[in-house]
Amino acid sequence: MIAATSRSKPMGAGFALALSLLSDPAAAGWVAGEAERTIAFGFDAIVERHLQPVTAQTIALDGLRGLAEIDPQLAVTLDQGRLRLATPEKVVADYPAAPPDDAVGWARITVNAALEASQVSERLRDADAERLYQAVFEGALGKADLFSRYAGAKEAREHRSNRSGFGGIGIKFDLIDGEARIVEVVDDGPAAKLGLRAGDIITAIDGETVKGLDRSDISNKLRGAVATELVLALRRGSQPLQFTLRRSLIVPQTVSNAVAGGIAHFKITSFNQRTAYSLENQLKEVRDRLGAGLQGVVLDLRGNPGGLLDKAVAVVDLFVAEGTIISTKGRHPAAANSFEAKPGDIGEDLPLVVLVDGRSASAAEIVASALQDAGRAVVVGTNSYGKGTVQTVVRLPNDGEITLTWSRFHAPSGYALHGLGVLPVICTGGATQSAAQLVEAAGRGILPGKPTETLAVWRGTGIDDTELRYRLRDTCPPSRRGDGKLEMDLADRLLGNRAAYARALAASAPTRGLEALQTRPSPETGSH
Repeated sequence: MIAATSRSKPMGAGFALALSLLSDPAAAGWVAGEAERTIAFGFDAIVERHLQPVTAQTIALDGLRGLAEIDPQLAVTLDQGRLRLATPEKVVADYPAAPPDDAVGWARITVNAALEASQVSERLRDADAERLYQAVFEGALGKADLFSRYAGAKEAREHRSNRSGFGGIGIKFDLIDGEARIVEVVDDGPAAKLGLRAGDIITAIDGETVKGLDRSDISNKLRGAVATELVLALRRGSQPLQFTLRRSLIVPQTVSNAVAGGIAHFKITSFNQRTAYSLENQLKEVRDRLGAGLQGVVLDLRGNPGGLLDKAVAVVDLFVAEGTIISTKGRHPAAANSFEAKPGDIGEDLPLVVLVDGRSASAAEIVASALQDAGRAVVVGTNSYGKGTVQTVVRLPNDGEITLTWSRFHAPSGYALHGLGVLPVICTGGATQSAAQLVEAAGRGILPGKPTETLAVWRGTGIDDTELRYRLRDTCPPSRRGDGKLEMDLADRLLGNRAAYARALAASAPTRGLEALQTRPSPETGSH
């Protein structure tokens, strides 16, 4: 996901109808001018940036149809240049249609129609502003694609915190038996520096008891602007304690590691602002500690839903000295990019295995495909999710945001990942052999299925060749592997058996010639 800024266009005049309706206490929960600015801004962004060409008229009609989520009695039609919003009993709004590409005009129609409809719809009248925004934007985006969506102001703030961090004290807590119990203290955070511990019970924040508050309320009290202070009352056993803490920037930890038998395992749960930085620092610490005893690295991306594209690129760059990492292609000029590796990083000489499963998506697939195509990693597991689109985040005037699909990403060998995913060279889905047996066979050049031939077809299939892409995915169907021990055992054994590792790596390297593509072997799947 790539954060983006948006520009607004000047609003036109003609709010008289909306403003007159606003004076009626029965009108819907929108302030007309603010609603029109927000919706016009959103419509303009969708028209300008979405991967597929759309018109303001199309998304406005879908947005107005979204009001039926609030009141199913409402129906929208466009006939002979007139927009009508009606119930089974009567037409409640009737306007001349704006030009198809006029985002401001269609935003004005959307707001005015909703306000008029609120005169006859009790459900619409009772809906607050946020519920109306949600109905319109989710309606407008509903047919665009699966990954474009709207988030209201509260949810959007949470998303921004997860991407960029928030002002906090560096703890995680759970409500256990009605008490706010600290379950984790983040290293180097304000809480850790003052000696707070897992198991401490939070009793009050800034002199106000937390008894009876839900998780969201307590989180909101703990978070605040960076460098502001809070007073935290705790109970440790039977001992009451009080601490004054200064909030600092807290970015959720996404990387953890464990070392066993000279092999470093790194679990990456998502990609945020500090993922690559954390991985680099942890890898440096492991290398300094083990020296020549470090045999290799396992990157565990199972269950990783993705995150920030540039941080996925930075993770790949730690292990690749040169070449393309990923390229993106979209309709908007700014959506087309190519990201290149630079030499001199800490992991470029280390043997590498990447674990994926059916829930490894988006940025996780960028990492797996780039390392596989660069000939740097053996990918193990099942086919990944196949989310090969890039989303840009558009912040709206109401402080909500639209996550909007605006480009597809392509692996270094050229294939589009969307709807296809990353194919492991050793597929563990439905495996009947043990890790030891699979590695022993790999050492003799025997791998499940025909990964070299299948990957050649995989890398040559076009985005519109839907049937072939379905068949290819069936060669190693995506499944949820999570904490499966087979994949980790297999990775460890591969890194401990250089002959097997080398053969598996060679089997997944991109085919340089066209022979495999010209013959286009049929993947080994069942009948369909």
